[in-house]
Amino acid sequence: MQRPDQSSADLDWRDEAIPVSRRFDDPYFSLNGGLDETRHVFLAGNDLPQRLQPGFHVAELGFGTGLNLLALAQIAMVPIRFTSFEAFPMSVAELARAHAAFPELEPLARQLRDEWPQRRFTLGTVAAEIVEADAREALPRWDGRADAWFLDGFSPAKNPELWGEALMAEVAAHTTPGGTFATYTAAGHVRRALAAAGFTVSRAPGFAGKRHMSRGRL
Repeated sequence: MQRPDQSSADLDWRDEAIPVSRRFDDPYFSLNGGLDETRHVFLAGNDLPQRLQPGFHVAELGFGTGLNLLALAQIAMVPIRFTSFEAFPMSVAELARAHAAFPELEPLARQLRDEWPQRRFTLGTVAAEIVEADAREALPRWDGRADAWFLDGFSPAKNPELWGEALMAEVAAHTTPGGTFATYTAAGHVRRALAAAGFTVSRAPGFAGKRHMSRGRL
């Protein structure tokens, strides 16, 4: 079997429905309900949709299946912006297979796939940009600042390069004063890196039996 090129997502499929990265040996969304986890961790963890107002900017490390963007677009009632950094984007066919797990998002998911592989498009009221690059290289060059961050790389134990001190410092440098982050991980070294970067970091109950997640404010 031909192996994917080095810029592809490189997937296996668990139960024929859940994409798992071969590169990082980690699933793209929770086995216990990916959409519910997104809502719990990334939306509620950043106090969304309450904070949304025109021009609000959400940024993300790890676009994956686009699930976080879809969940955000579902609740966004005003024009906002979204920027995501993704080194290994999925194909349209892979997105379609992953999106089948979330039928309530299908109208938005279909719209996303119709736009793919364009890297700038509008989804509902969200003006989205996907930066196809290693975040460690792309974020320092980015001229934007986010009001909220979705830190959604693969597990820190399996994808440590997306959770290092230097990158967390860049996240802080590209955050508006009072801006926030949320992430599913409560790993101590990640929390310490975010605190060193200037965030006030707190733990919150995790999703589906996971003891803790992390959130914070600059």
